[in-house]
Amino acid sequence: MPEHPHIISDILTAFGHTKSLADRAIVQLPDNKLHISLHPETNSIDIIMKHLAGNLRSRWTDFLTTDGEKPTRDRDSEFTPANRSRAQLLVDWESGWQTLFATLESITPEDLSRTVTIRGEPHTVQLAAFRSLAHCGYHAGQIVMIARILAGPDWQTITIPRGGTKAHNQNVWGAPSYLPHPPPPTNR
Repeated sequence: MPEHPHIISDILTAFGHTKSLADRAIVQLPDNKLHISLHPETNSIDIIMKHLAGNLRSRWTDFLTTDGEKPTRDRDSEFTPANRSRAQLLVDWESGWQTLFATLESITPEDLSRTVTIRGEPHTVQLAAFRSLAHCGYHAGQIVMIARILAGPDWQTITIPRGGTKAHNQNVWGAPSYLPHPPPPTNR
């Protein structure tokens, strides 16, 4: 039994939050901007989406019984432009994420200490999940950054806006919960 009995639901929550950040950035761009690379040596959002979807399907299909790098995966092709429509991109994107979520929902606490392999390298199920979460977070961050730049002045902040931390904290916690406590009275 894992030390933290809710770790699977916590991992699901973290993946859901990561996907949500990318989704909220993607929706802010018109279709044509999904295919723009900011520099010749960087990927466009559509390529990152294609790569991440392919990675998630490979890693999380038959997760407990086969290597995470499936022989049917053509990773290199994930980095070639395909000029797919937004609808096609989203079908592929959602397929990868649904593979991940369905597999995670089927994992039991006892499975967390089992060993799986990724490119022949052994990982506990828990470590494989954390590795995948880090990979998704890295690419979600890229998507958000690219979308932020391409959206320009039309960008709608998807986290706490600059200069908005105090207002956010007060809204979430209330003024007394986050403000420093007054100093103790002094006796003179």
